[in-house]
Amino acid sequence: MIHSILKMGDARLLRKAEPITQFDTPQLHELVADLFETMQYANGAGLAAPQIGVNLQLVIFGFKNNSRYPDAPTVPETVLLNPVLTPLADTIEEAWEGCLSVPGMRGLVPRWSKLRYEGFDQFGNPICREVDGFHARVVQHECDHLNGVLYPMRITDLSQFGFTEVLFPELDPADDD
Repeated sequence: MIHSILKMGDARLLRKAEPITQFDTPQLHELVADLFETMQYANGAGLAAPQIGVNLQLVIFGFKNNSRYPDAPTVPETVLLNPVLTPLADTIEEAWEGCLSVPGMRGLVPRWSKLRYEGFDQFGNPICREVDGFHARVVQHECDHLNGVLYPMRITDLSQFGFTEVLFPELDPADDD
């Protein structure tokens, strides 16, 4: 089922999400399926459960190609519950980000360039990956939602925050809703 995505200003996006304690349940599998369906419908790179009003530590992400990020490399489809992120380098990189909860806007956001993420899939199987580049950025962005953080809160220079249609007129505005 496709859900409405909460938009910046909704207090539910500012909550700290609760850990998932039961894996491999019909309700959890339905939530994961709904998140993927909603993300794909919105042409997103990832989606966190809090973005649809579900206050649980669950994020999904991944795509082969995405018109919102035409130059981005493939990111494997991933279901990540109760994530823990560990930076693997002191290097911080800035890159443009958008968000389905902040439609029509982009900002230049600093993120760790390389990290390890650990957690579980919906079946309770452990996940541990070391990633860098866009993959690392997507994971950090989605996991921020579990701590009530939206990407504009991370922007250090607000002159690098604006409407996608102004900053990137070559992108189709329909792709950034």
